[in-house]
Amino acid sequence: MPHLRSKRLPDVEGRARPFRKQPDTDLREHLTDPVAPLDPEEESRSMKISRRENSPFENSPLNIPPGAGPARPGVRGARRAAVAVALGSVLALTATACGDDGGGSAGDKGTEGSGKGEITFWDNNGGVRTDIWKQIIADFEKKYPDIKVKYVGVPAASAQSKYDTAIQGGGLPDVGGVGTAMLAEVAAQGALEPLDSRIEKSSLNGKLSRNLLDVSRAAGGGDTLYQVPTSANNGTLWYRTDLFKAAGLDAPTSWSKFYEAAAKLTDKGKNKFGFTIRGGEGSIAPALDAAYGQTGITSFWDGDRTTVNDPKNVAALEKYVALYKKATPSADVNNDFTKMVAQWDSGTIGMLSHNLGSYQDHLKALGAGTFRGIPNPTLDDGTRVQISNPVDGLSLFKSGKNKAAAWKFIEFAVSAAENSKFNESAGQVPANTDAAGEAWIQQAEPTRLAAEALNGSSTKIVQLPYYLPDWNTISKADNEPNFQKVLLGKMSVKDFLDTLADQLDKAQADWKAHH
Repeated sequence: MPHLRSKRLPDVEGRARPFRKQPDTDLREHLTDPVAPLDPEEESRSMKISRRENSPFENSPLNIPPGAGPARPGVRGARRAAVAVALGSVLALTATACGDDGGGSAGDKGTEGSGKGEITFWDNNGGVRTDIWKQIIADFEKKYPDIKVKYVGVPAASAQSKYDTAIQGGGLPDVGGVGTAMLAEVAAQGALEPLDSRIEKSSLNGKLSRNLLDVSRAAGGGDTLYQVPTSANNGTLWYRTDLFKAAGLDAPTSWSKFYEAAAKLTDKGKNKFGFTIRGGEGSIAPALDAAYGQTGITSFWDGDRTTVNDPKNVAALEKYVALYKKATPSADVNNDFTKMVAQWDSGTIGMLSHNLGSYQDHLKALGAGTFRGIPNPTLDDGTRVQISNPVDGLSLFKSGKNKAAAWKFIEFAVSAAENSKFNESAGQVPANTDAAGEAWIQQAEPTRLAAEALNGSSTKIVQLPYYLPDWNTISKADNEPNFQKVLLGKMSVKDFLDTLADQLDKAQADWKAHH
């Protein structure tokens, strides 16, 4: 019986989120500088930002609104065992044959089929992406009139549970959108078709971003490809070009230039700050990105032990968090992405580390020609190391009765023209590298630079262990409050990273013991 991951929901920025416990201290008492938490009117605006950001990244199928997450740490093992028993009972049953429109369960091996007829496609971000997928389906059916695609829009918040139910009880689609946040769990239950050999024989061979394929493989929990990537995002350092010009500063393309600018642009007396650091919900990934980006360490694991608490990472994170209250507002300790973006758009902060999703909000608030978005800084020698971002993609389900037709649909949807069309609508980076030359990307500098960074041969991506059953709990509820303690001087960076490393090492050992 495969070892199952505890069920989890990705948060609004694509990283898995569980039920989040609250910090054990009232952090509001530590806010002393002029930049205070958002008032109700600003809070209302930040919620609008969240919805608007949903089109480029935050609301990709990987990035769903807050919802219930996995069980508390004390009951993780019991829950996984219960799910495993339930799945085992289902898989012990003899699968019932289904028609070409899907309907199988995880135990059904399916068939290649005739390559004609009807196939079922589940869009794991139904509503948000419905219109663009219907355009792609219309294009596909025009090229392949003998194949009809039944579109099923699944709300992002319920995609994981819908797949779980169908895996156990039948009714899986032929093709479905499966993001990296849920990929390993679905694959571990035997529901997905391995895709390496199909890619090698298809028109997509050599056309997909190597780095995104690596992320997809790693997220599946091994070396097998279970997802054809369609879309991705990249960490973006937004900076105020007008403020940089006035201060005589170079663009913050390297970490040394970043720190120089953070210090020079800060004038607390005038309520001006060089940077805004993310201290609230979603803080762990940006912190790890800053640590690995500064040290150049390229692997999350050294054998069976994580590198997060490598002495170099400890020193790098110490330098990064030292910016808090020196070059950042003290309100940052509570800031999630909506508050952080709203605060930066107020016009008194030099730099913001976020992603492509907030571009339209910056444009509306600050106006064209006053800011830029570039990939996160490199080392002084130009070396770029960054953590993996969640990747969305399409998966072929093993139980399908018409895999030949379903694969044609995947191949078509990720072709250069259709993948470009999809990502122009979504505001994301296309997985098909031939789409990188499209006019819309060339005209959108932040997206163009993000694509160049993601697809660059010199870019090294540290693969976060999305496949671990407890990754969401470890990276969210267990350690976000600890990062706030670090910012407030109540916990050392070393103790923070040692705690994180100990939890990760145990989770990795548990994963290997069951796989």
